[in-house]
Amino acid sequence: MKIAVIGTGYVGLVVASCLAEHGNEVIGVDNVEAKIRLLKRGKMPIYEPGLEEMVRRNREEKRLTFTTALPKAVQSSTIIFVAVGTPQGEDGSADLKHVEAVVGDIARAMNGYKVIVDKSTVPVGTAARVREIVRRETTHPFSVVSNPEFLKQGAAIDDFMRPDRVVIGAEDPRARELMIELYRPFTRTGAPILVMDCASAEMTKYAANALLASRVSFMNEVANVCELLGANVDEVRKAIGADRRIGRSFLFPGVGYGGSCFPKDVKALVKLASDKGYDFDLLKSVERVNERQKGRLVTKIERHFGSVKGKTIAIWGLAFKPRTDDMREAPAITVIEKLLAQGARVQAYDPEAEPVAKKLFGTRIALASKSYDALRGADALVIITEWNEFREPDYARMRKLLRAPVIFDGRNIYDPAVMKSQGFTYYSIGR
Repeated sequence: MKIAVIGTGYVGLVVASCLAEHGNEVIGVDNVEAKIRLLKRGKMPIYEPGLEEMVRRNREEKRLTFTTALPKAVQSSTIIFVAVGTPQGEDGSADLKHVEAVVGDIARAMNGYKVIVDKSTVPVGTAARVREIVRRETTHPFSVVSNPEFLKQGAAIDDFMRPDRVVIGAEDPRARELMIELYRPFTRTGAPILVMDCASAEMTKYAANALLASRVSFMNEVANVCELLGANVDEVRKAIGADRRIGRSFLFPGVGYGGSCFPKDVKALVKLASDKGYDFDLLKSVERVNERQKGRLVTKIERHFGSVKGKTIAIWGLAFKPRTDDMREAPAITVIEKLLAQGARVQAYDPEAEPVAKKLFGTRIALASKSYDALRGADALVIITEWNEFREPDYARMRKLLRAPVIFDGRNIYDPAVMKSQGFTYYSIGR
């Protein structure tokens, strides 16, 4: 098939690359010329494991091209994915200005039947809004489809190539058949293609992320109570996760969720409900718990030292999760800002997020190019992101570099008994 993907961010670039990988002719479109120049040179504007190799391979095979010329891309394609940003407004709602602008441009460029696919996370009712915009701008036939993405950063390619399910919101039979044909190669192992109305498809994305965020906040609350009662949240997590009604996913306590999806989508769903007169109190609590949890490590640090003023704190992990450089809503930001506000010095390391951290913090923190360099002369180590390289460290080297053998583990990656035997004062979550 001939496909255009408007927007070459995390979602758009993965979608374009994976569709090209299955033999489709795909054009990636972006209005940021510097990004398109970068992609044409085979360089990535983001970090996602395996993406650079996939982009390079499909560019060499001429299945994947990049351009800033949206009209030409639209005219040479049948299916057009809209994967532009939907930033959060001040009231928590999703800002659709980029989506609406792109849809208007698509409509004005149309030269025949097109399937316009909302791939961005958009509020319920967006498909209807898109139809209105397109109808005002063109007399050409078209269909609007809602096709929410379920891509985990750090595993986005695998999620797209081997999905749990594909959700297609489409009321037009012609569009339904085209979308089913497009996704059939990705679901050969039996993953369902769920076809529904657009509003239900739009709601599915928000409901899924809100439920996962709720599990994270619930386990963080359980962990906090475990600390008060002398229970071990690791044992509790394993026991409840063995219940088939519950399952094991998203039961790991820590310093809260972050990223581009959970915080934004929870707020957006609360706002969508509020706009219809419904108070989604459960999700408001999920938000409150998450914000409180982000500062919990700092409370532990303060209790240990009495005051962090003049202390040097080392931090391992800045991205909101491993295998990405994304620091949007990352717990590390909250932790660092609180430490700096109280007079601490911060020296940090992350395998991929250093360039992003430089933009966020400038010279207010020291950024190390190697993990152990961040420990040199520090009064304590704080672990915020559970990168694999932190799991089996050289404990003797850590003790030698740290001014004091103190670790605050926000992801429970170490065994408390092992840490005690290694001579560390060790704090974790819920244990």
